[in-house]
Parts: sequence; structure tokens; C-alpha cells
Amino acid sequence: MALDNAPSVRQKKQLERKQGRRASYDRILIVSEGSKTEPNYFREIRAAYRLHTANVEVQPSELGAAPIQVVQYAQELFENGDRHKSIQRCAFEQIYAVFDRDDHGSYDDALALADQLNGKLRNDARQSVTFQTITSVPNFELWLLLHFEDIQAPLRRDEVMRRLKRHIPDYVKGSDNTFTITREHLAVATQRAKQLAQRFSAHTDPEPFTAVVDLVKLLTTLRG
Repeated sequence: MALDNAPSVRQKKQLERKQGRRASYDRILIVSEGSKTEPNYFREIRAAYRLHTANVEVQPSELGAAPIQVVQYAQELFENGDRHKSIQRCAFEQIYAVFDRDDHGSYDDALALADQLNGKLRNDARQSVTFQTITSVPNFELWLLLHFEDIQAPLRRDEVMRRLKRHIPDYVKGSDNTFTITREHLAVATQRAKQLAQRFSAHTDPEPFTAVVDLVKLLTTLRG
């Protein structure tokens, strides 16, 4: 095998090309509980707004779907990087851990750990790094439902899914065109989510809440 075709050399070249495509805005790492639903949604936004993949990295948790595992994997991926994914260590200014309240036992611990990490990590430019949770009560699909209904009272996750299917009959976990389907209602969903955030928070379970709106707003307003 020629030296310049060796795996280590190819990975180095891929990383250099990725760094060369980097835009001027912050580098953002998004780690999600779901292996398909949330990654597909945020990657779809990334493509729709032509954001640089070198700046916006979206990965599902590889430690597990429990909230504490999502936060731990986000920390691990930031601190150690992943050469197989061409992710360099400490190469982000902002980190977001995306997970649901559902019935997870480690939910409160995950929120506490993220709070501890926020502003404490340092990136490759020696800057303090934002580390935030993007939670939904009861689940991510509440954010999608807000595009069609004004939710004011607690809902169980099965009810959220049932009502969402009234508006998106073909919706299933892992759908890959959800942002396209819901995009025309983004403004009203944003307004409804903000109104919920004025009354409730990630800590007021079982009241409906979603911080997905904050991450969506960030991604849709990035500029080079």
C-alpha cells in the first residue's frame, strides 16, 4: 500500500479538508439521545441552511440513550475527539446534549452534570465552552406537535405521538424529512414554545416544555 493511501494519512487529509471548509461562526457539537429522529432533524436543518459540516457536528450518543449517558458522551467526544468521525479533540465552542424527560431515572443528574460542565471546559483555542441541555417534556415530538397545536397542559408521550400523527400521518421515529414537512409552521411553533418557556422549564415536569426551539433558532440564524 502506498504511504499516502494509508488509513492514518487519509484520515489526516480528511480532517485537514474539513478544517479548511470551516466557517467563521462557532463550532457546535450536538449529541442526541435518539439515534435517528433528532440527528436526522438537525442534519436536515444544517443542509437546508447550508451550514458547514465542519462547524455543526451532529452525533447520536454511543454510550446509551439515558440522559446522563448523553451528557457523558458529549463530554467524552469533546475531550477525546473521534478520529474515525474526523472529530478533533476540544474543537468546539458550543456543546448541546439533546434528550427527553420521558421516564428516565437519570434526568435530573444529567441536568446537574451539564450545569457543572457549562463554562468549565476549554477548547483548542483555550476558550471556555458553552455546555447546555436541550430537553423536552415529555419528548422531542412535543416540539413537532407545537407546529400544529397550541399545547398548554401535560401530555403523555403516547398522546403526543397520537396527536402528531393527525397532522403527519406517516410520521415514525427516525423520519428523515420532518423539518421539510414542518418548516412552514416554524414561526408559530417558535412562538408557542417560547410561551411555554415563560411558564415552565426543564425542571417542572410534567408540564409541557421544550428547549429544542433554542437550538433551532441558533442553527437557523447562523451566519458565516
